[in-house]
Amino acid sequence: MVLVVVMGVSGSGKSTVGSLLADKLGWKFYDADDCHPEQNRRKMAEGIPLNDQDRIPWLCHLHAILMREHMSGQNAILACSALKKMYRCILENGETNCQSLNNQQEEKKSAPQKILFVHLAGSMDLIASRLGKRKGHFMPPTLLQSQFDTLEPPLAPENFITVGLEKPILEIVSDIERHIRSLY
Repeated sequence: MVLVVVMGVSGSGKSTVGSLLADKLGWKFYDADDCHPEQNRRKMAEGIPLNDQDRIPWLCHLHAILMREHMSGQNAILACSALKKMYRCILENGETNCQSLNNQQEEKKSAPQKILFVHLAGSMDLIASRLGKRKGHFMPPTLLQSQFDTLEPPLAPENFITVGLEKPILEIVSDIERHIRSLY
């Protein structure tokens, strides 16, 4: 059973890559944007960046979705910004205080070994040009700088791969698929 979170700043292609990868592998796909409460959507649409208080309940809900799939033995892919290490910890462990060792040990009994985080990384210019072409999304391009300011790229010992966005989308998906198949 494999859980993958395709992560990165807004406009990096998380939803596109995640859904194409899920189709290719025959896995379930979830888009975290579909799970934002209306108040978060309104805030972003008004050009106001989300803070940790806005994100934590949303991340806990996403954790619950991932754990439901894990418990039912389903492979799943989630497209989610997961910008900070703390957010990835919540996705993996379902707790807001990721420093609490006792809680982590208790949670590990039901949590998957590791979620594979696939970080879609690109330059501000590349992603800004993509955002400029996107229509009808609640996240305005004006918030891109706040996304880069918030981003804490994954580092060891996190379970992750970083994929550059310079290649064509189908090549990116194939590279990720090869990596997943080599691990699992």
